[in-house]
Amino acid sequence: MTEQKYLRPTWDEYFMEVARAVGKRATCDRGRIGCVIARDKQILVTGYVGAPKGLPHCDEIGHQMKSTTHEDGHVSQHCVRTAHAEQNAIVQAAKLGIGITGSTLYGKFTPCAVCAKMLINAGIKRIVCERKYHAGAESEEMFKKVGIEISFLEDNIEAYANQ
Repeated sequence: MTEQKYLRPTWDEYFMEVARAVGKRATCDRGRIGCVIARDKQILVTGYVGAPKGLPHCDEIGHQMKSTTHEDGHVSQHCVRTAHAEQNAIVQAAKLGIGITGSTLYGKFTPCAVCAKMLINAGIKRIVCERKYHAGAESEEMFKKVGIEISFLEDNIEAYANQ
C-alpha cells in the first residue's frame, strides 16, 4: 500500500479555511459569513456578520428586511440588522490600532459595494473570495479601477434566497 503524501494548503486556502471558521460565529443565517485580513502570512484581524454590540441579533429576533430598488428597476430584499464581516474586521483593526494597509482580505464572496468602498479606503491591496456574489459586479469594477486584485477559489456564484 502506497502512502499518499500530505499536501499542505496554500496560504490562500489556509486563510480561507480560517475565514470559514470565523463565519460560524455570525448571527444572521442569511450568510454566516466571516473574513480574515492578513499580511505577510500573518492574521491581523477577523470579522463576522453580526448586530452591533448590545443590539439584538437576527438569530434572536429575526431579520430586519428592507427593499432596495436598483437602477434597472428590479427590487431586492436585504437584511440590515447586521454589520457585514468586512465592516466588523475594519472596525476591529481600528479599535485595536492595527494597520491593515497593504493587506489581503479573505471572505466567502465578493464584498458588497459599501464594503468595497471601505476596503478601498482602508488600503486593502488584494481580495480572495471563495466564490462570486450574484450582485458583485459593481464591487469588482471598483476594485479593477483602483488596482485591487480580486480572485476566486471557486467558479460558483452565490445568491441569497428572496433576492
